[in-house]
Amino acid sequence: MNATKTPKGFAKFIIVLTTVTAAVMELIDTSIVNVGLNQIAGSLGVTIEDISWVITSYAIANVIIIPLTGFLGEYFGRKTYYIGSMILFTVASYLCAESNSLVEIILWRFMQGIGGGALLSTSQAILFDAFEPKDRPLASGLFGMGLILGPTLGPTLGGYIIDNFSWPLIFTINIPIGIIATILAISFIDRKEGEGKNKKNIEIDYTGILLLTVGIGFLQYVLERGEAEDWFNSNLIRISSLFAIVGLVGFIWRELSIPNPAVNLRVLGNRNLAFTTIFTFVIGFGLFTSVFVYPVLAQRVLGYTPYETGLSLLPPTLIGVVMMPIIGKLMSRGVSPLPFVIAGFLLFASYGWLSGSVSNDVSRWDFFFPLILRALGISMVQLPLINQAVAGLRPNEYASGIALNNMIRQLGGAFGIALANNYVAHGYAQHRTDLLSNISDNSTAVTQRVAGLTQNFLPRASDTFHAQDMAYKVLDLTIDKQAYYLSYLDTFRLISIFFLLVLPLVIFLRTKNKNAKQAMAAAAEAH
Repeated sequence: MNATKTPKGFAKFIIVLTTVTAAVMELIDTSIVNVGLNQIAGSLGVTIEDISWVITSYAIANVIIIPLTGFLGEYFGRKTYYIGSMILFTVASYLCAESNSLVEIILWRFMQGIGGGALLSTSQAILFDAFEPKDRPLASGLFGMGLILGPTLGPTLGGYIIDNFSWPLIFTINIPIGIIATILAISFIDRKEGEGKNKKNIEIDYTGILLLTVGIGFLQYVLERGEAEDWFNSNLIRISSLFAIVGLVGFIWRELSIPNPAVNLRVLGNRNLAFTTIFTFVIGFGLFTSVFVYPVLAQRVLGYTPYETGLSLLPPTLIGVVMMPIIGKLMSRGVSPLPFVIAGFLLFASYGWLSGSVSNDVSRWDFFFPLILRALGISMVQLPLINQAVAGLRPNEYASGIALNNMIRQLGGAFGIALANNYVAHGYAQHRTDLLSNISDNSTAVTQRVAGLTQNFLPRASDTFHAQDMAYKVLDLTIDKQAYYLSYLDTFRLISIFFLLVLPLVIFLRTKNKNAKQAMAAAAEAH
């Protein structure tokens, strides 16, 4: 479509439906597999540690491809690149479901991430183009709904599939959606004037792409697998860290020293974008870490099934989804984004602190109100940070700015999950030691507890000795469960600390709201 004509009526509705669905589908796949790891591992005859590469490979592919979307869209033409990525995502989903070995599913999951990573930034740009400049904040609000809904809907959908069907459906469910979205994109999304016609004049920065792949790939590996490999006690982690440093330093030097880089890092010289990426990193950290920690807590401590866990996240998330278009409307009327950023960070910090303060006699509803605060906090900051990312950039810099912002959000999520894994492991060990130090055979409460459990097990045990042994095992499991619970609460509080620490940096953001209409218009023109 050209810059002066936007679709109307049914065509506009189809473009909104297609782009938002594609983005949600990609984001769902970042978390839908998490609840099915046991089943996939058992089916392929591998360990949980091995099958976790299914998550790692997708994340690595996402983070590598996202900053390249602007360049690839310009080289191939945005519509061609978008449709090609959607087809790759759909085909790779089918091949994931058909995989019979660990190597196969990791390979196709990586290819799925390459296709899926392109759907985020490109969907966002196409959606913006479907709206008049004055309505683009509303378009961004609609897109932000997908950013909130996707990672949260994944565990719900995945849990339902695992409880009622078999794990391949986690992947094959993408096939009809991908086919329909591809047909609609071919039929209703127009090419921008001149897109893809300057291919001969574009130099491909092969060296930069290679260095980015090496640096981000190995960094993501270190973040995802560091805890399982015992961090720097592992030769593999040390070597991977070296490759990550060399790759990233080389990539930065390369991109800043050539005239036509694959990723325009010079845009980070804009103060507004540089500080916005810090906020975006923390948002990614909070969003993905909370979606990772809470489901594990719900199943391990509250006794939820995977499906019940997903359902418990859904109602609060829908509240946040409803808020996104409202915030978009307010910003389209010229309301400054900064109050939304401040309120959103305070709400998310409150979520972490309240979640970390839930008492030991936790019930199923104790996390409901904090989850509402989480949803409201995320909805408050998504659109304003998109606005802030583009405020102050020239139109030809928007593609690079938005792509970098999206990559930073994904990196924040990877960092958060890695940190949470490490933090929970260390916290569990410390809390278990502290709990055991308070238990003594001379304690009346312990003696009564063991005696009561022993009596309960006597009908099923061969003698008193075995019944007492079973009682001590139950007591040990109770201590184990409590130690994990306390470590999860610590992790929620850690999320709060991150949000509060970066909040003062809001003073460095552009306080004069670059007219939201102008900002979103420029964002669309950049693509």
